[in-house]
Amino acid sequence: MAQIDAFFKMLKDTGASDLHLASGCQPMLRLNGRLERIKYKVLESEELKALLYEIAPERLVKAFEETGDLDFAYAAPGIGRMRANYFRQERGVSAAFRAIPEAVPSLADLGLPDILGELAMRPKGLVLVTGPTGSGKSTTLAAMVRHAAENRRDHIITIEDPIEFVHASANALINQREVGRDTRSFAAALRGALREDPDIILVGEMRDLETIELALEAAETGHLVLSTLHTVSAAKTIDRIIDVFPGDRQAQIRSALSESLCAVVSQMLFPRADAPGRVLAQEILLANTAVRNLIRENKIFQIFSVLETGKASGMRTLDDALLELLAAGRIDGADAWRNAVNKTRFAAVAPKTPDKAA
Repeated sequence: MAQIDAFFKMLKDTGASDLHLASGCQPMLRLNGRLERIKYKVLESEELKALLYEIAPERLVKAFEETGDLDFAYAAPGIGRMRANYFRQERGVSAAFRAIPEAVPSLADLGLPDILGELAMRPKGLVLVTGPTGSGKSTTLAAMVRHAAENRRDHIITIEDPIEFVHASANALINQREVGRDTRSFAAALRGALREDPDIILVGEMRDLETIELALEAAETGHLVLSTLHTVSAAKTIDRIIDVFPGDRQAQIRSALSESLCAVVSQMLFPRADAPGRVLAQEILLANTAVRNLIRENKIFQIFSVLETGKASGMRTLDDALLELLAAGRIDGADAWRNAVNKTRFAAVAPKTPDKAA
């Protein structure tokens, strides 16, 4: 058992989501979205380096020494899997660890809407789950992959950096590839996937132009592609994809995206107001004829109005999701107002400024 496993046991026992170990600081846990210090001594750089290097394979230690950055997954015996990120900073080395549930959750376990199960059964197209870091994108995608694996007799390839949830094949065949270990890059793995007879391709993150272009190509050529972006709304997601490309190619990309996009699910996690833990709010855009036309005609700013009028088909705005959570007493009014798009709908719960209080 590695020395650092004692911290991972604490992470699991407290129900925290993340562990932070930084040179010159006490260890910290993220509990219900907030960092809390562990009653432990300040970690010095060389001491922390010894803890971190004990669980990293030699080839990864060498890569970290050369680059100053490292991502990988670690299975702590009897505790569970961790997503690890090592980095150098002014005081020395630091690391962040994210706890990965041992069992892949189902859509029902997470309380996700039925439409996500329907999207996982689509024969082709592009489905994007977006949101800021730590908003549960990987967990949502894992639940969708589980749903597909249990209900389809197809070939699923995942390309991840690193592999987080380990899937059982169930009815489907699942091959999981890790960037840096099994393949050079997302783009290389995607290029290879098109010759590996896949039905579903999960791309852990669309990081660059080449990966986005290949993902669009895969979606256009009869595959269901699931992926993530660090964007905070459906409209900004579409803008981000198009803006990655040079100006002279953007009309072509708008056309390709309008044909291949199935849905954008944008999500955020909020501290619960009624109990310990966090709760999920999702904006869901489904690519119907109106959405496809707006993308093709470069009228992305009008997509919000389609979201507002598409409730009957399963769409929802983030504001509607926040209002539902607020009405149920599950989130704080200040959090809802702070993250709302149309703040006038949340005027009654807006934080009181000194002027307002007067």
